[in-house]
Amino acid sequence: MTSDKPQKDAGPSGERQARYRAGLRSEWIASVALRLRGYRILDRRWKSNVGEIDLVAVRGQCLSFIEVKRRLDVTDEEAHAAVGAAQRARVRRAATLWVAQHRAYRTHEIRFDLVLIAPRRWPRVIESGL
Repeated sequence: MTSDKPQKDAGPSGERQARYRAGLRSEWIASVALRLRGYRILDRRWKSNVGEIDLVAVRGQCLSFIEVKRRLDVTDEEAHAAVGAAQRARVRRAATLWVAQHRAYRTHEIRFDLVLIAPRRWPRVIESGL
């Protein structure tokens, strides 16, 4: 016996779910690497109407807005190509809004970093990489 009721949407495709989980895992790996370098993670996956910031971290008087990129093989050229001008602009606008909402960090030096994640390699942190 078959039902005439429409089937519920099964949700995102398996491939999309796998990419989402890989992104979460990459951001977790990046946060561990940053903590080992003395950073304190303030926010993860911070979203606003102007953009998203993967990680917000602070070390001393330096406030870092961090984009995490996962690639199979990471060269400097691929890393910088992975973050286009439009994405850099979105991160910068979102960072301005984040600082406006977190006034305690207004006097900190602001930096836009890139963390590159590749399989079986230690994460690469590129300071001022955005």
